[in-house]
Order: sequence, then structure tokens, then C-alpha cells
Amino acid sequence: MKNSLLSLLLLFTIIGLSAGFFPAFAQKTAGVMLSEKQFVTPVLKGKADNPIVRVNVIVEDPTAQKQIGHFVFETAGTSQLKALKTAKLYYCGKDSMLMPAKATLFGTTTKFGKQFTIEGNQSLTLGNNYYWLSYELNPEADLMGVVDAACVNVMVNKDEIPLRSQNTIKQRIGIALRQHNDDNVHTFRIPGLVTTNQGTLLAVYDARRESNRDLQGDIDIGVSRSTDAGKTWEPMRIGMDMGKWGGLPEKFNGVSDACILVDKNSGTIYLAGLWMYGVINSDGKWLEGLNENSKEWNHQWRTKGSQPGFDVKQTSQFLIVKSTDDGKTWSEPINLTKTCKKEEWWLLAPAPGHGITLADGTLVFPTQGRDQEGRPFSNITYSQDGGKTWKTSNKASAESTNENMAVQLTDGSIMLNMRAGKNRGDLSANNGREVAVTRDLGVNWAIHSTSSKALPEPTCMASIHRHDFTKNGKKQSVFLFANPNSKTDRDHITLKVSKDDGNTWPEAQWILLDELKGRGYSCITSIDEKTVGIVYESSQADLVFQQILVSELL
Repeated sequence: MKNSLLSLLLLFTIIGLSAGFFPAFAQKTAGVMLSEKQFVTPVLKGKADNPIVRVNVIVEDPTAQKQIGHFVFETAGTSQLKALKTAKLYYCGKDSMLMPAKATLFGTTTKFGKQFTIEGNQSLTLGNNYYWLSYELNPEADLMGVVDAACVNVMVNKDEIPLRSQNTIKQRIGIALRQHNDDNVHTFRIPGLVTTNQGTLLAVYDARRESNRDLQGDIDIGVSRSTDAGKTWEPMRIGMDMGKWGGLPEKFNGVSDACILVDKNSGTIYLAGLWMYGVINSDGKWLEGLNENSKEWNHQWRTKGSQPGFDVKQTSQFLIVKSTDDGKTWSEPINLTKTCKKEEWWLLAPAPGHGITLADGTLVFPTQGRDQEGRPFSNITYSQDGGKTWKTSNKASAESTNENMAVQLTDGSIMLNMRAGKNRGDLSANNGREVAVTRDLGVNWAIHSTSSKALPEPTCMASIHRHDFTKNGKKQSVFLFANPNSKTDRDHITLKVSKDDGNTWPEAQWILLDELKGRGYSCITSIDEKTVGIVYESSQADLVFQQILVSELL
């Protein structure tokens, strides 16, 4: 029995090392041990430092002086060495995560082969001594490429200590689409992404100019445009900005939560956003006399921050703009609040992400709101006349839900995938996205069999998208879904695929994009039949763009 237990323990350790669950350890010099750890994160063009692998030099002998002379890394998992511009090695002391501004640069290199060496001189302290290898990529790096590194030995006191790496992680290349303080904007959040009829990619997002805070604030809807499948992006445009409307400062005229929709018939692109004028306080009263020095703040989902009625001093406003030149310029906003919101509702707002064009030409925006009691709900807002007029459906679920996205099923019905408030703090098997289906544009809704079961969440926005393609001359489709694959935190951004209209999401097809914590919002589009693109709020940049081959998903 004892031997069996030891054998099981040994087998578990081997499996754990192979899967990367445990760091690899090696010891050669008395009093020094090495460990290595790698994380699944995107490696980004346009970012000076991308964490690749962490090496911990553990000093156990308090009497010995230990000095590091160099590190040797191998690049076996890197698809193209020409993608690498610079490798830097930082000494982070006792801090296990990389923050370049607080770390000490140990050494750099621009020479890469099967192995490369970074030389330096560093005195070690007792206990943990964390080092991080960072890559900067060349602008021409292939978005379909991967990079890798593994430490093979470290020189300590002129002794070469080998490290037998067990890392199997190859990190995907992406683009830092928007980073903190780009264009003097404090934070970029809440992405949407579509492909126009011309093949142009349009990414939309909150440009939060002064802070990372939600409305109310100086927030505009930004637009980034790519005409080469996401390889390069044009400078940011502004799709929606209410300026100093009504005599109030821009920080009291914020627009947020963009949702973008391409009319597949006409090519017109619609962009919806939520505008807040001034501040409605926790008592439901609009505050008079606000100016640039005013500090008052509230938002549409908090307390009574948006109220029944239609007026700008009663409720947040549902705005829509359009582009007829492939996203280059945008019209003046049209206010849909009186048209689409019930007067007794506290709020009607776009749900962030993208809308869809149904097979019959109907345009559908996912929307959300607060009912006559202030409770959150999800629904759709649609147009059957090419965007001339819009109507809003009934609530999709009796549960408290809000941010959602829609897909059209094979039978023509609409599936709505919704963020559910009940999932907050729920670690049970009942944690799961709310899912409902309508066959009559939201007059009636039926709860789907996967609701509260199939797709766990930490209560966060998620994206769902239908990808159509042709295989062996036959038209087919799959659903793609992305969110933080966690019940507790906004980490482990994972892309999942369903081949059966969202009835199952096989784990064998899951692709982990970013395991570390970020803000967690995302949006997916079809670039072409073979490729999809995703923009998401990452641990490595405010907004990251990546390409993924459909063949890899399938």
C-alpha cells in the first residue's frame, strides 16, 4: 500500500510538471535552488516590456555571498526569431510579478539564436530573488506567431547551475491596441469589434480621459480602424462626443458602453452609446449648478442615478450615430430614448459589444436597462426598416441580468447570452450565464437548457459571436464565446467554441488567452472564413487585439 501511494505521488508530480502546474527545480550548488514559472499572457507589439518567464534564485545559505553573472535562455518554442527585437532581464527582488518601473535592469540583448545569454552582475539576498525575462517585439512580428523562452542555466559564483525546464507554454503574439495614457487618455475600456462589408475592422471603446471610473466622467466613444485584418491600426477617431452640451463641462457629458452594428445589406454602420447629462444623485434628484470644480458623481446603475421619464435631467440617454463611409466619419447623434424606452423604466442602454444583422435583414442591438423598480434586465432593440425606426423588446429573463450579446440560431431564432447578478459570489455548480431564446423579436422568451449551467462567470460582460464558413462546399457555422473563465475573478480570459448552436462548449476546444487578472470585457468578429479576431481587456494592456485561426478552434 505504501509503495502504491508513493508511485501515485510520483506520477502526480510528473503529470503536474508536464502540465506546468509546478515550477521546475534544479540544484547544483549548496545553498542555491532555481525555479522557473511561465504564464499564459499575450505578447504584444507596441509594448516595450512583455513578461515571458520568471526565474527565482532561492538562496538558502545565510552565510554565503552569492553573485549572479549571467542567465542562458533557449528559444525552442518561438515560431520566428525575427519577431524578437530586444530581450531584457529585470531583477525584481522579493516581488514575484514584473513591474519594470520598480525593477532593476540586469541586462539586455538583441542577439537571438537557439540560445541567448544575458550578462550582468547582481548580488543575491537570502530567500527569493525574482528575475523576469521580458521581450520587445519587432513591428513586423506575425500576429499568428508565438514566442517562448526557457532558462537553461544560471551562473552563480562562477558555477553554472542547470535548470531543466518543464515549461510547455507558447505565448501568442497580439497588438497593444490601446494602452494606459495613449493619446493622453487615462484608460480605455468596454470594447466592441466588427468587420465591415469592405473587410475593415472597427474597434470601439470608452476613451476615459481623466480616470478609469465609469460614468459620470469625461468619456467619449473612441474608434480604431484597420484595413489589413488587424495588422496595423489607424490613429484613434472619435465616434461620439457630447462636448460641453447644455453648458456643462465635458466631465458632466460622458458617453459610454458602445455597441457597434454593421448592416450587412446596406453597409451602413451604427454605433450606440449611453449619454449622461449632469448628475442625478442617490435620491433621484438632478443636481443644479455643476461646474468644472464640482466633485459630485453617480452613475446609471448605482442607487437612483437614472430615473423614470425621458428628459436629460431624468434619465440617461440612448444615442445612436451612423457611418456610411466605412467608419471614417460619423453622423450627429440621434436620441432613441423617447422612441425605445418605457417611461416608467429607470434606464434603457446599449449593451456593449456588437449587434447583428439577421438573415431577413432585421438589425438587432443587444440592450439592457432598469425596470420600474430599478431592477436590471436584458432585452433587444431592433429595426426592420434599415435603421429608420427602432423598437425595444420585452425583458428576456425574470432574473436580474444586464450586459448581453445576441446570436442568430440555425432555425432563425435569437439567443441572448446575459450577465447575471445572481452569479456574484456563487461558487456552486449553478454559477452560469443566463441564456434565453426568442422566435418573435422578444415578444416572448424561453429560458435555454444551458442557462445557469454551461458558462461560468465572475459576473462580468462576455461576448458571443456566430462565425459562418464553407467546408466541402457546404455552409456551416459555429458559435464563439469569450469571458473570464472563473467564478471568482476576472482572469483566465478563454475563447470557447460550440458546434451545435450553443448547446455544448467542449473543453477540448477551449483556448486560454490570458490567465492573469484584467478587467475582463471582450468582443469577437469574423475577419474572414479562416480567421477570427478578438479585442479584450487584458492583464497586459487596456485593450489587446489578437487573431486566431478557425482551424485551431475546430
